[in-house]
Parts: sequence; structure tokens; C-alpha cells
Amino acid sequence: QRLALACAVMHRPRVVFLDEPTSGVDPLSRRRFWRLIDDMSRQGVTIFVTTHYLDEAEDCHRLALIHAGKLVALGTVDELKRVFAGRGVLEVSAPRVNDALDALTGQPWVLETSVFGTRIHVVVADPEEGARRVSELLASTGNGPASVERILPSLEDVFIHHVEAASA
Repeated sequence: QRLALACAVMHRPRVVFLDEPTSGVDPLSRRRFWRLIDDMSRQGVTIFVTTHYLDEAEDCHRLALIHAGKLVALGTVDELKRVFAGRGVLEVSAPRVNDALDALTGQPWVLETSVFGTRIHVVVADPEEGARRVSELLASTGNGPASVERILPSLEDVFIHHVEAASA
């Protein structure tokens, strides 16, 4: 991949299109590759990158989130994360994740839920009250001990929010 990039930029183009440049690349090489991309960007090269790795997209200046061929969001990382302004994102871990998800989904004080591996992200209007209610609800269903922690939303949270809003 680095060789392909080197060949593509030998003639010093002003614009470069990279289609999933780090797909199938080990983590160390991914990091090095993004350093090269950052260096080119600092030199004034406009770079368009497609990637499924939203953690990589965090470093981009402007993002277009696309789902099923449709643009669902456009802006800077900060602009896109403002969708959660005034709300809290809680990360919940419980012994039985699916049961916890079922218990939380549909609660009137829960705005959104999504599963992230063995954890659930829960969007609530009031993070302190939401954390208390999550803990109480899971304890009352025998799904404890649970941990509930307020987190900063990730681009994955933003993407899931927009995809689910577009599907509703």
C-alpha cells in the first residue's frame, strides 16, 4: 500500500483519491500510512479517503458519512458530534448484554441504544439521572453488577445515530 501511494504521488499531485488505503494492513503499518497522509495534507495536498475504520476518520478535516449509497451526514468531526449536544452518552456493561439491551430499549428516558461489542451505548437527556436509572433498572432485573460510565461519543455513535434516524 505504501508503494502504491509513493507511485501515486511521485508527480506531486494537488489532489489524491485513496480508496480504503489501510484495508488489510497491520496496525503499525496503518499508523505509518496515516502519518504519510498527514504529511501530504500539511504540504497542501487535498486527499479524499474512503474508509470503514471510523477511528481513522477522526483525523480527517471534513467527513461525509455514507450509508447504503446515501449521504447521511457531512461536516467536521466536532460538527458531527454535536448531534449529542445537551445529551449524555453512557457506556453500560452488564453480565447479560442482550438482556440489558432489551431492558433499556423502550424506556421513556432512553433516547437511543446501540451495542458495541460487549458494551451498550445509551443516550440519555440527563447523564447523572440516566446513570442512576440504568443501574437501578439492571439491578432490579438481576443483571448486575453493572458498570455505567459517561463517555465522549465516537464517530461510530454518530454514524449509528444517523443511520437509525434515516431508517426510522
